[in-house]
Amino acid sequence: MTLNDLIPALKGHGRRRAVDEVERLKEREQQLETALGEAGDEVALLRWDLTVAHHQLDEAQEIVVQQHATVDELTTERDYWRDEALALKARFSVQLAADANANRIDVPPMIRPIDGPEDQATGPIDVRPLWDAVGIRPVTDPGRTR
Repeated sequence: MTLNDLIPALKGHGRRRAVDEVERLKEREQQLETALGEAGDEVALLRWDLTVAHHQLDEAQEIVVQQHATVDELTTERDYWRDEALALKARFSVQLAADANANRIDVPPMIRPIDGPEDQATGPIDVRPLWDAVGIRPVTDPGRTR
């Protein structure tokens, strides 16, 4: 920055002002070229990010297709084993019931011991309103405010 730039009265008239304007426009052009270069770099980075994203999307779609095939295989296998289990259950249900009845364990009915004070049976809980339990009636005097 020069002395003429700091003192506006020294800038001059006519031709000198045109030179100043040209200098200002050159500086502005330089700023715009710098911004354009930075924008180009940003666009290049965004294109790279887009390429990486497309690659990851392709990988994810491939994984989804593989998992879908695995689910289909497992569903078929599950259905086969379910049908097999139902067939065996139908075939051997009579024998399983006979074994269960033949090998049953009879347990006599149990009575809860109430030897300790913490195990004493409790009585029914009184759920009446308090004045009924104590034997009083609520005050219903309309002239009373409290």
